[in-house]
Amino acid sequence: MKTPARVLVDQIHNIEESGRFAARSNALPTWCPGCGYFGIHQGLNDCITKLRLPLHEVVTVSGIGCAGRYSFFSSTYGLHMVHGRTLPTATGIKLANPRLTVFAIGGDGDGLAIGAAHFPHIARRNVDVNYLLFDNSIYGLTKGQPSPTSPIGSKTKASPYGTLDSPLNATLMALTYGASFVARLFAGDPKGITEALIEGIKNPGFSIFHIYTPCVTFDKTFKTWTNLKKWVHPLPEGYDPTNIRGAFDEVLSDDFSLGIIYNRGA
Repeated sequence: MKTPARVLVDQIHNIEESGRFAARSNALPTWCPGCGYFGIHQGLNDCITKLRLPLHEVVTVSGIGCAGRYSFFSSTYGLHMVHGRTLPTATGIKLANPRLTVFAIGGDGDGLAIGAAHFPHIARRNVDVNYLLFDNSIYGLTKGQPSPTSPIGSKTKASPYGTLDSPLNATLMALTYGASFVARLFAGDPKGITEALIEGIKNPGFSIFHIYTPCVTFDKTFKTWTNLKKWVHPLPEGYDPTNIRGAFDEVLSDDFSLGIIYNRGA
């Protein structure tokens, strides 16, 4: 009978043999314990592994903030950009070498505040970039200020009386800007993230993956694990992701339905 230590060693060996860690760098993620970004990291790594993407032909471009650290934790080529400039940099990389698979990675603050002006243009140009938008509705790295997706009334150190600004809806923005592939996902479902990424990579144009995730350190009331697990749910049975009008109707009526919202190329 195997000892618990032997069982653990065998499990680690099996994981290593499976290649699931091949896309991970030797730098261990430094996100807070319990952060949803670990699930997103697993989802993207499993996508790269399942598609057998050569690591030297993959580039991850990340911005500033907690999501901006992503490039350090990947064995692919990577760039850590200045605040809000993830998408134009990813565009330049793809135009310079179209053979590369390019992932742009950023948070709601990076992508929907200082970097918001780049969002409509990469969508309308339909550049073949895969954009993972980590949406925890707060600025985590700079200690918890409200972000463009924070709900009205959010109280933080920077908004002690509650924010007065209406939150942005990144999924609705993507549809409005003409993105050819739009998915809404949850950090607590790495398998769902992997499946959506695999489908999105097949799209020969701009694909956005709007991913709800908690900030376990600075948000104790809104996008917590407990709340998100209650709120998120699959798209309704029979939903047609090729119907753009249906996509708008779904997003306008339901903030937390998950899956491939729109796929123009399907």
